[in-house]
Amino acid sequence: MNQKPEANALLEEKIIGLLNKLKENHLSLTKFEESTASLQGRNKALEAKIVKLEEENKTLKIANNLLGSKEGKTQTKAKINSLIKEVDYCIQQLSEMN
Repeated sequence: MNQKPEANALLEEKIIGLLNKLKENHLSLTKFEESTASLQGRNKALEAKIVKLEEENKTLKIANNLLGSKEGKTQTKAKINSLIKEVDYCIQQLSEMN
C-alpha cells in the first residue's frame, strides 16, 4: 500500500510534465503560425515587386530599342503592333456606340 502514494505522485509529476510540454508546444505552434503568416505576406510583397520590376525591364528594353538599339527589334515591333491593334479595337468599339 505504501507504493501507491509514491506511484500516484510519480504519475502526477509525469502528467504535470506532459501538460507543461503541451503548453510549450502550443506556444511554439502559435509562434510558428504567426511567423508563417508574416513570411507569406512578405513573399507576396516580393512577388509583386518582381512582377513590377519585370514589367519595368520590358518597358526599358522597348524604349532602348526605340532609341536605336538593334537588340530586340522583333519584340519591339510585336509590342507596337499589339498597341495598334488595341487602339483599332477601341476605335471600332467607339464607332459601334454611335
